[in-house]
Amino acid sequence: HHPHPGGGRPRQRQDALHQRRPQSGSPRHGRREGRRDAAERPAPGAPLRKHMSALNRLKEQGKIRAIGVSNFSRSQLAEASQYGRIDSLQPPYSLFWRQVEQDAMPYCVEHNISIIAYSSLAQGLLTGKFGREHKFQEGDHRSKNKLFNGDNYQRAQQALAQLRPIAERHQCTLAQLSLAWLMSQPQTNAIAGFRNSAQAIQNAQAVEVKLSADELQDIDQIGRLVTDHLDDNPVMWNF
Repeated sequence: HHPHPGGGRPRQRQDALHQRRPQSGSPRHGRREGRRDAAERPAPGAPLRKHMSALNRLKEQGKIRAIGVSNFSRSQLAEASQYGRIDSLQPPYSLFWRQVEQDAMPYCVEHNISIIAYSSLAQGLLTGKFGREHKFQEGDHRSKNKLFNGDNYQRAQQALAQLRPIAERHQCTLAQLSLAWLMSQPQTNAIAGFRNSAQAIQNAQAVEVKLSADELQDIDQIGRLVTDHLDDNPVMWNF
């Protein structure tokens, strides 16, 4: 599924969860009758005016329905918006990685831009499958992820321990609980990775988890056990 062309939250909550299989191509581009639902410029860096002009022409010609960007800051969104309507932003965003809330999210809410979160399960950390003593091999990209190193990793384990009773109360997995919280945030949809059909089905069931306002606040505070100790650097990798 793809963001509604008008931006914002899709009409059906079932559309709020995008599934991504690791070995497949980009999930952002959906072909239907020769038209793409969204065209996303991969990352900041190249001249915005040139790219936005080209994308706007495609949109005016009906060849794409929406324009999205990835990893843009608030200032980059504002600059790009001078040259055309931005329909969606794709940032890294999860209960354990929330820099977008302080930077781009207020702009997205104000201008009705959909937020399509990637790394929505923090590279698998929010599934709870990695224990306190888990050792990541040098070739595993997680070994370079700030959340999987040192005190951040131990604080994440403490947070997961506090999330488990809430998940048990809802008879759902930690992943489903984390996705349900994420999809309750302003303007936010989620991309969730999966390796098999069972995982895809489990992820999709996150839309059935109904969290009360108190529970959302509790989960928010638990997540801050991790995020309050992170700096403002939006890059989660130590490459």
